[in-house]
Amino acid sequence: MSSKKTILSGIQPSGKLHIGNYFGAIRQHIAMQEEGEAFYFIANYHSLTSLNDGEKLRENTIDVTLDYLALGLDPKKATFFAQSDVPQVTELAWILGTLTPVSLMEKGVSYKDKIAAGLSPNIGLFTYPILQAADILIYHSDIVPVGEDQKQNIEITRDLAGKFNYAYEGEYLKIPEEHIVKSVAVVPGIDGRKMSKSYDNTINIFAEGKQLKKRVMSIETDSTPLDDPKDPENDNVFALIKLFADKEKQDEIAEKYRAGGYGYGHAKKELLGMIEDYFGEAREKRREMAKDLDYVHDVLREGGKKARERAEEVMEPIREVAGIVNHR
Repeated sequence: MSSKKTILSGIQPSGKLHIGNYFGAIRQHIAMQEEGEAFYFIANYHSLTSLNDGEKLRENTIDVTLDYLALGLDPKKATFFAQSDVPQVTELAWILGTLTPVSLMEKGVSYKDKIAAGLSPNIGLFTYPILQAADILIYHSDIVPVGEDQKQNIEITRDLAGKFNYAYEGEYLKIPEEHIVKSVAVVPGIDGRKMSKSYDNTINIFAEGKQLKKRVMSIETDSTPLDDPKDPENDNVFALIKLFADKEKQDEIAEKYRAGGYGYGHAKKELLGMIEDYFGEAREKRREMAKDLDYVHDVLREGGKKARERAEEVMEPIREVAGIVNHR
């Protein structure tokens, strides 16, 4: 097994990826492929808790792969694969489930938040942290970069690994490090709330033309007249500009806000240009790759093969100690 630290993260293919996904996770994933042995997976089993459309899920899976490759993921540096291509994950999830107290799942903040947001309270959603724990533990992951909202699930993962090791009196599962990604900021959606597909307030990474312009021009602002000074720090448009502009450009635009005579429409046009410039090269790369989906499937196929090999190394002694016999 490699001496490099294993980095593990996943992303759900529940819809088009947006700039909140990019600044909150994808950008960090791309950077971290240089820092260790990275395993990044498309969490299609997790998506079934909220998406019951097979054709859409297949389409989203390919879209996410295209997005990551276009944005800089290098399959020679990182193992990129679909969760469903590693059957050992669901196998381990069941075993971990037999050691998980119901009370531990009942404390799940993420479950309660999702139910409050209107998702169906299904068993998959309830036991989501167990499958997530299996995702992490099956590769002997060292580092799991997650947002603050996933901190509890990492704690559950560490707890379940400890329970298994204690029950079977050995170090069968590696307890991962906690690595909370500090996002540059909460990325606001066009309505001012956190950008999220569930709020339908997103700006998609690869939106372009009229579609992109419509979303940017729809960003909610206050009713301060054009000629009046404005506070950039209390404006959704400026919050998004700060993600794309360097410090010098930020200061320049902030000064225009405070001076007056600079409307939100002007700011939106500047933001639109920044988004187009920032993702322009990736957009062109994605367009070219979309013409050769055989390559995209090859990336997932090779990634899945490598992930299964690692997972089997971890799973074999677990089956043996748990008494699970495969007659094949």
